[in-house]
Amino acid sequence: MARAVSPQRKAMTTIVVYLIAFTLFFPILWTILVSFNSEAQAIDPPRVLDGSWTLENYTLVQERSDYMRYLWNSVVIAVGSTLLGIVIAIPAAWAMAFVPGKRTKDVLLWMLSTKMLPAVGVLFPIRLVLIELDLLDTKVALVFILTLINLPIIVWMLYTYFKEIPGEILEAARMDGATLRSEIVHVLTPMAVPGIASTILLNIILAWNESFWTLTLTTIDAAPLTAFIASYSSPEGLFYAKLSAASTMAIAPILVMGWFSQKQLVRGLTFGAVK
Repeated sequence: MARAVSPQRKAMTTIVVYLIAFTLFFPILWTILVSFNSEAQAIDPPRVLDGSWTLENYTLVQERSDYMRYLWNSVVIAVGSTLLGIVIAIPAAWAMAFVPGKRTKDVLLWMLSTKMLPAVGVLFPIRLVLIELDLLDTKVALVFILTLINLPIIVWMLYTYFKEIPGEILEAARMDGATLRSEIVHVLTPMAVPGIASTILLNIILAWNESFWTLTLTTIDAAPLTAFIASYSSPEGLFYAKLSAASTMAIAPILVMGWFSQKQLVRGLTFGAVK
């Protein structure tokens, strides 16, 4: 029998949740507000309600930089690396979930341990390889590198979701004559759609926000929105208002995507949590 929750406790919980949410969102809100101020006003608390707000920063940013090119590069790199990672991770997660071996957990922990290596530790050899292959400052190179960087997370998430699917369903499909490919594509994948969708969304966000590799391996042709933001930091100082406008333009697409997909994301992250 479910335990009754008092109205006072519900109200207190709601207040705490909203306070936490506002605290997490406050830096983004501050950036957005500053972007509507002049450079002189940017060092003060942002003012938008007194009629002094302006769109000048967005106009100047558009005139100075080719925003759409940076946006397109970010979309290609984030979506491309995520989809390639999903294609590789689904068979790997299936094997670990339904053909378990004595070393499955060891392999998973080893994959996760690769995330503990400082990225700068492998920057020099990777840069040399890309120069040798003439792939420096290309979207292909970034897609491949970000796939490898986020692959452990993708495999871990999919493995967790696949473990919640009863193995008997796959055995029944095999008895009906399903091949290995049909089992993965037509049985397993549709049942794990919520988990796969949340994995895709989370890894698009991770790839979208990646700055170390995108700033060190690109110059002009493949530069994404992270380079677009960094271009407003100069030796002469920071242009806070223009930097805020560029940051707002860079995070706007991912904020919109997250807003419209929040139900799918929450459903996927809680997939299998309730037995």
